[in-house]
Amino acid sequence: MIRVNIYEDQSEIRELLIETVRSSPDLLFINAYPNAKEILENTRRDKPEVILMDIQMPGISGIEAVQLVKKQYPQVQICMQTVFEENEKIFAAICSGASGYILKDSSPEKYINAIIDTYQGGSPMTPSIARKVLTMFQNQNTKVTDFVELTAGEKNVLELLVKGLSYKMIAADLGVSFPTVNFHLKNIYKKLHVNSATEAISKALVNNLV
Repeated sequence: MIRVNIYEDQSEIRELLIETVRSSPDLLFINAYPNAKEILENTRRDKPEVILMDIQMPGISGIEAVQLVKKQYPQVQICMQTVFEENEKIFAAICSGASGYILKDSSPEKYINAIIDTYQGGSPMTPSIARKVLTMFQNQNTKVTDFVELTAGEKNVLELLVKGLSYKMIAADLGVSFPTVNFHLKNIYKKLHVNSATEAISKALVNNLV
């Protein structure tokens, strides 16, 4: 079961999200918070695998919260939620390390699928946001010059990640365990100096790593 934390300042929406997560046999609701002021302590204590984060939070914004979590707990996956497709804010959140986002008017089924997809290495987002992320990296003139050479196992994982496979699918395709895929991904992120699958894919494409 996927351990899930929820950050939502509106109590009614927060309760609906809690109910949604609890309704899925694949998800384990851990905790829900009305703000992200203690997000590092909460994450240390709760050990969530996926955080569902409202982009508009009081005190510390969702974007700031993403930066804090990904810096200290890079293995935690974050899915943003928002009322509208606010391109710039969503784009900023993804560039800070969020894996994707979901609109608040989505059905419970879509919420559950987005959380599972995020956990498995997917990046739920609209094509317009995906294009902006990819364009940003393609427009960078600097190439990767300071990373350690990737091992054969890491290259295999990165190649399948670029093809759009989830972590679970990568494990099945390579005939290895899920923890092994996570181990390779952590090394890939460290060597490429990135915090998310989206960044790793973009850097791999820009620098012809696969």
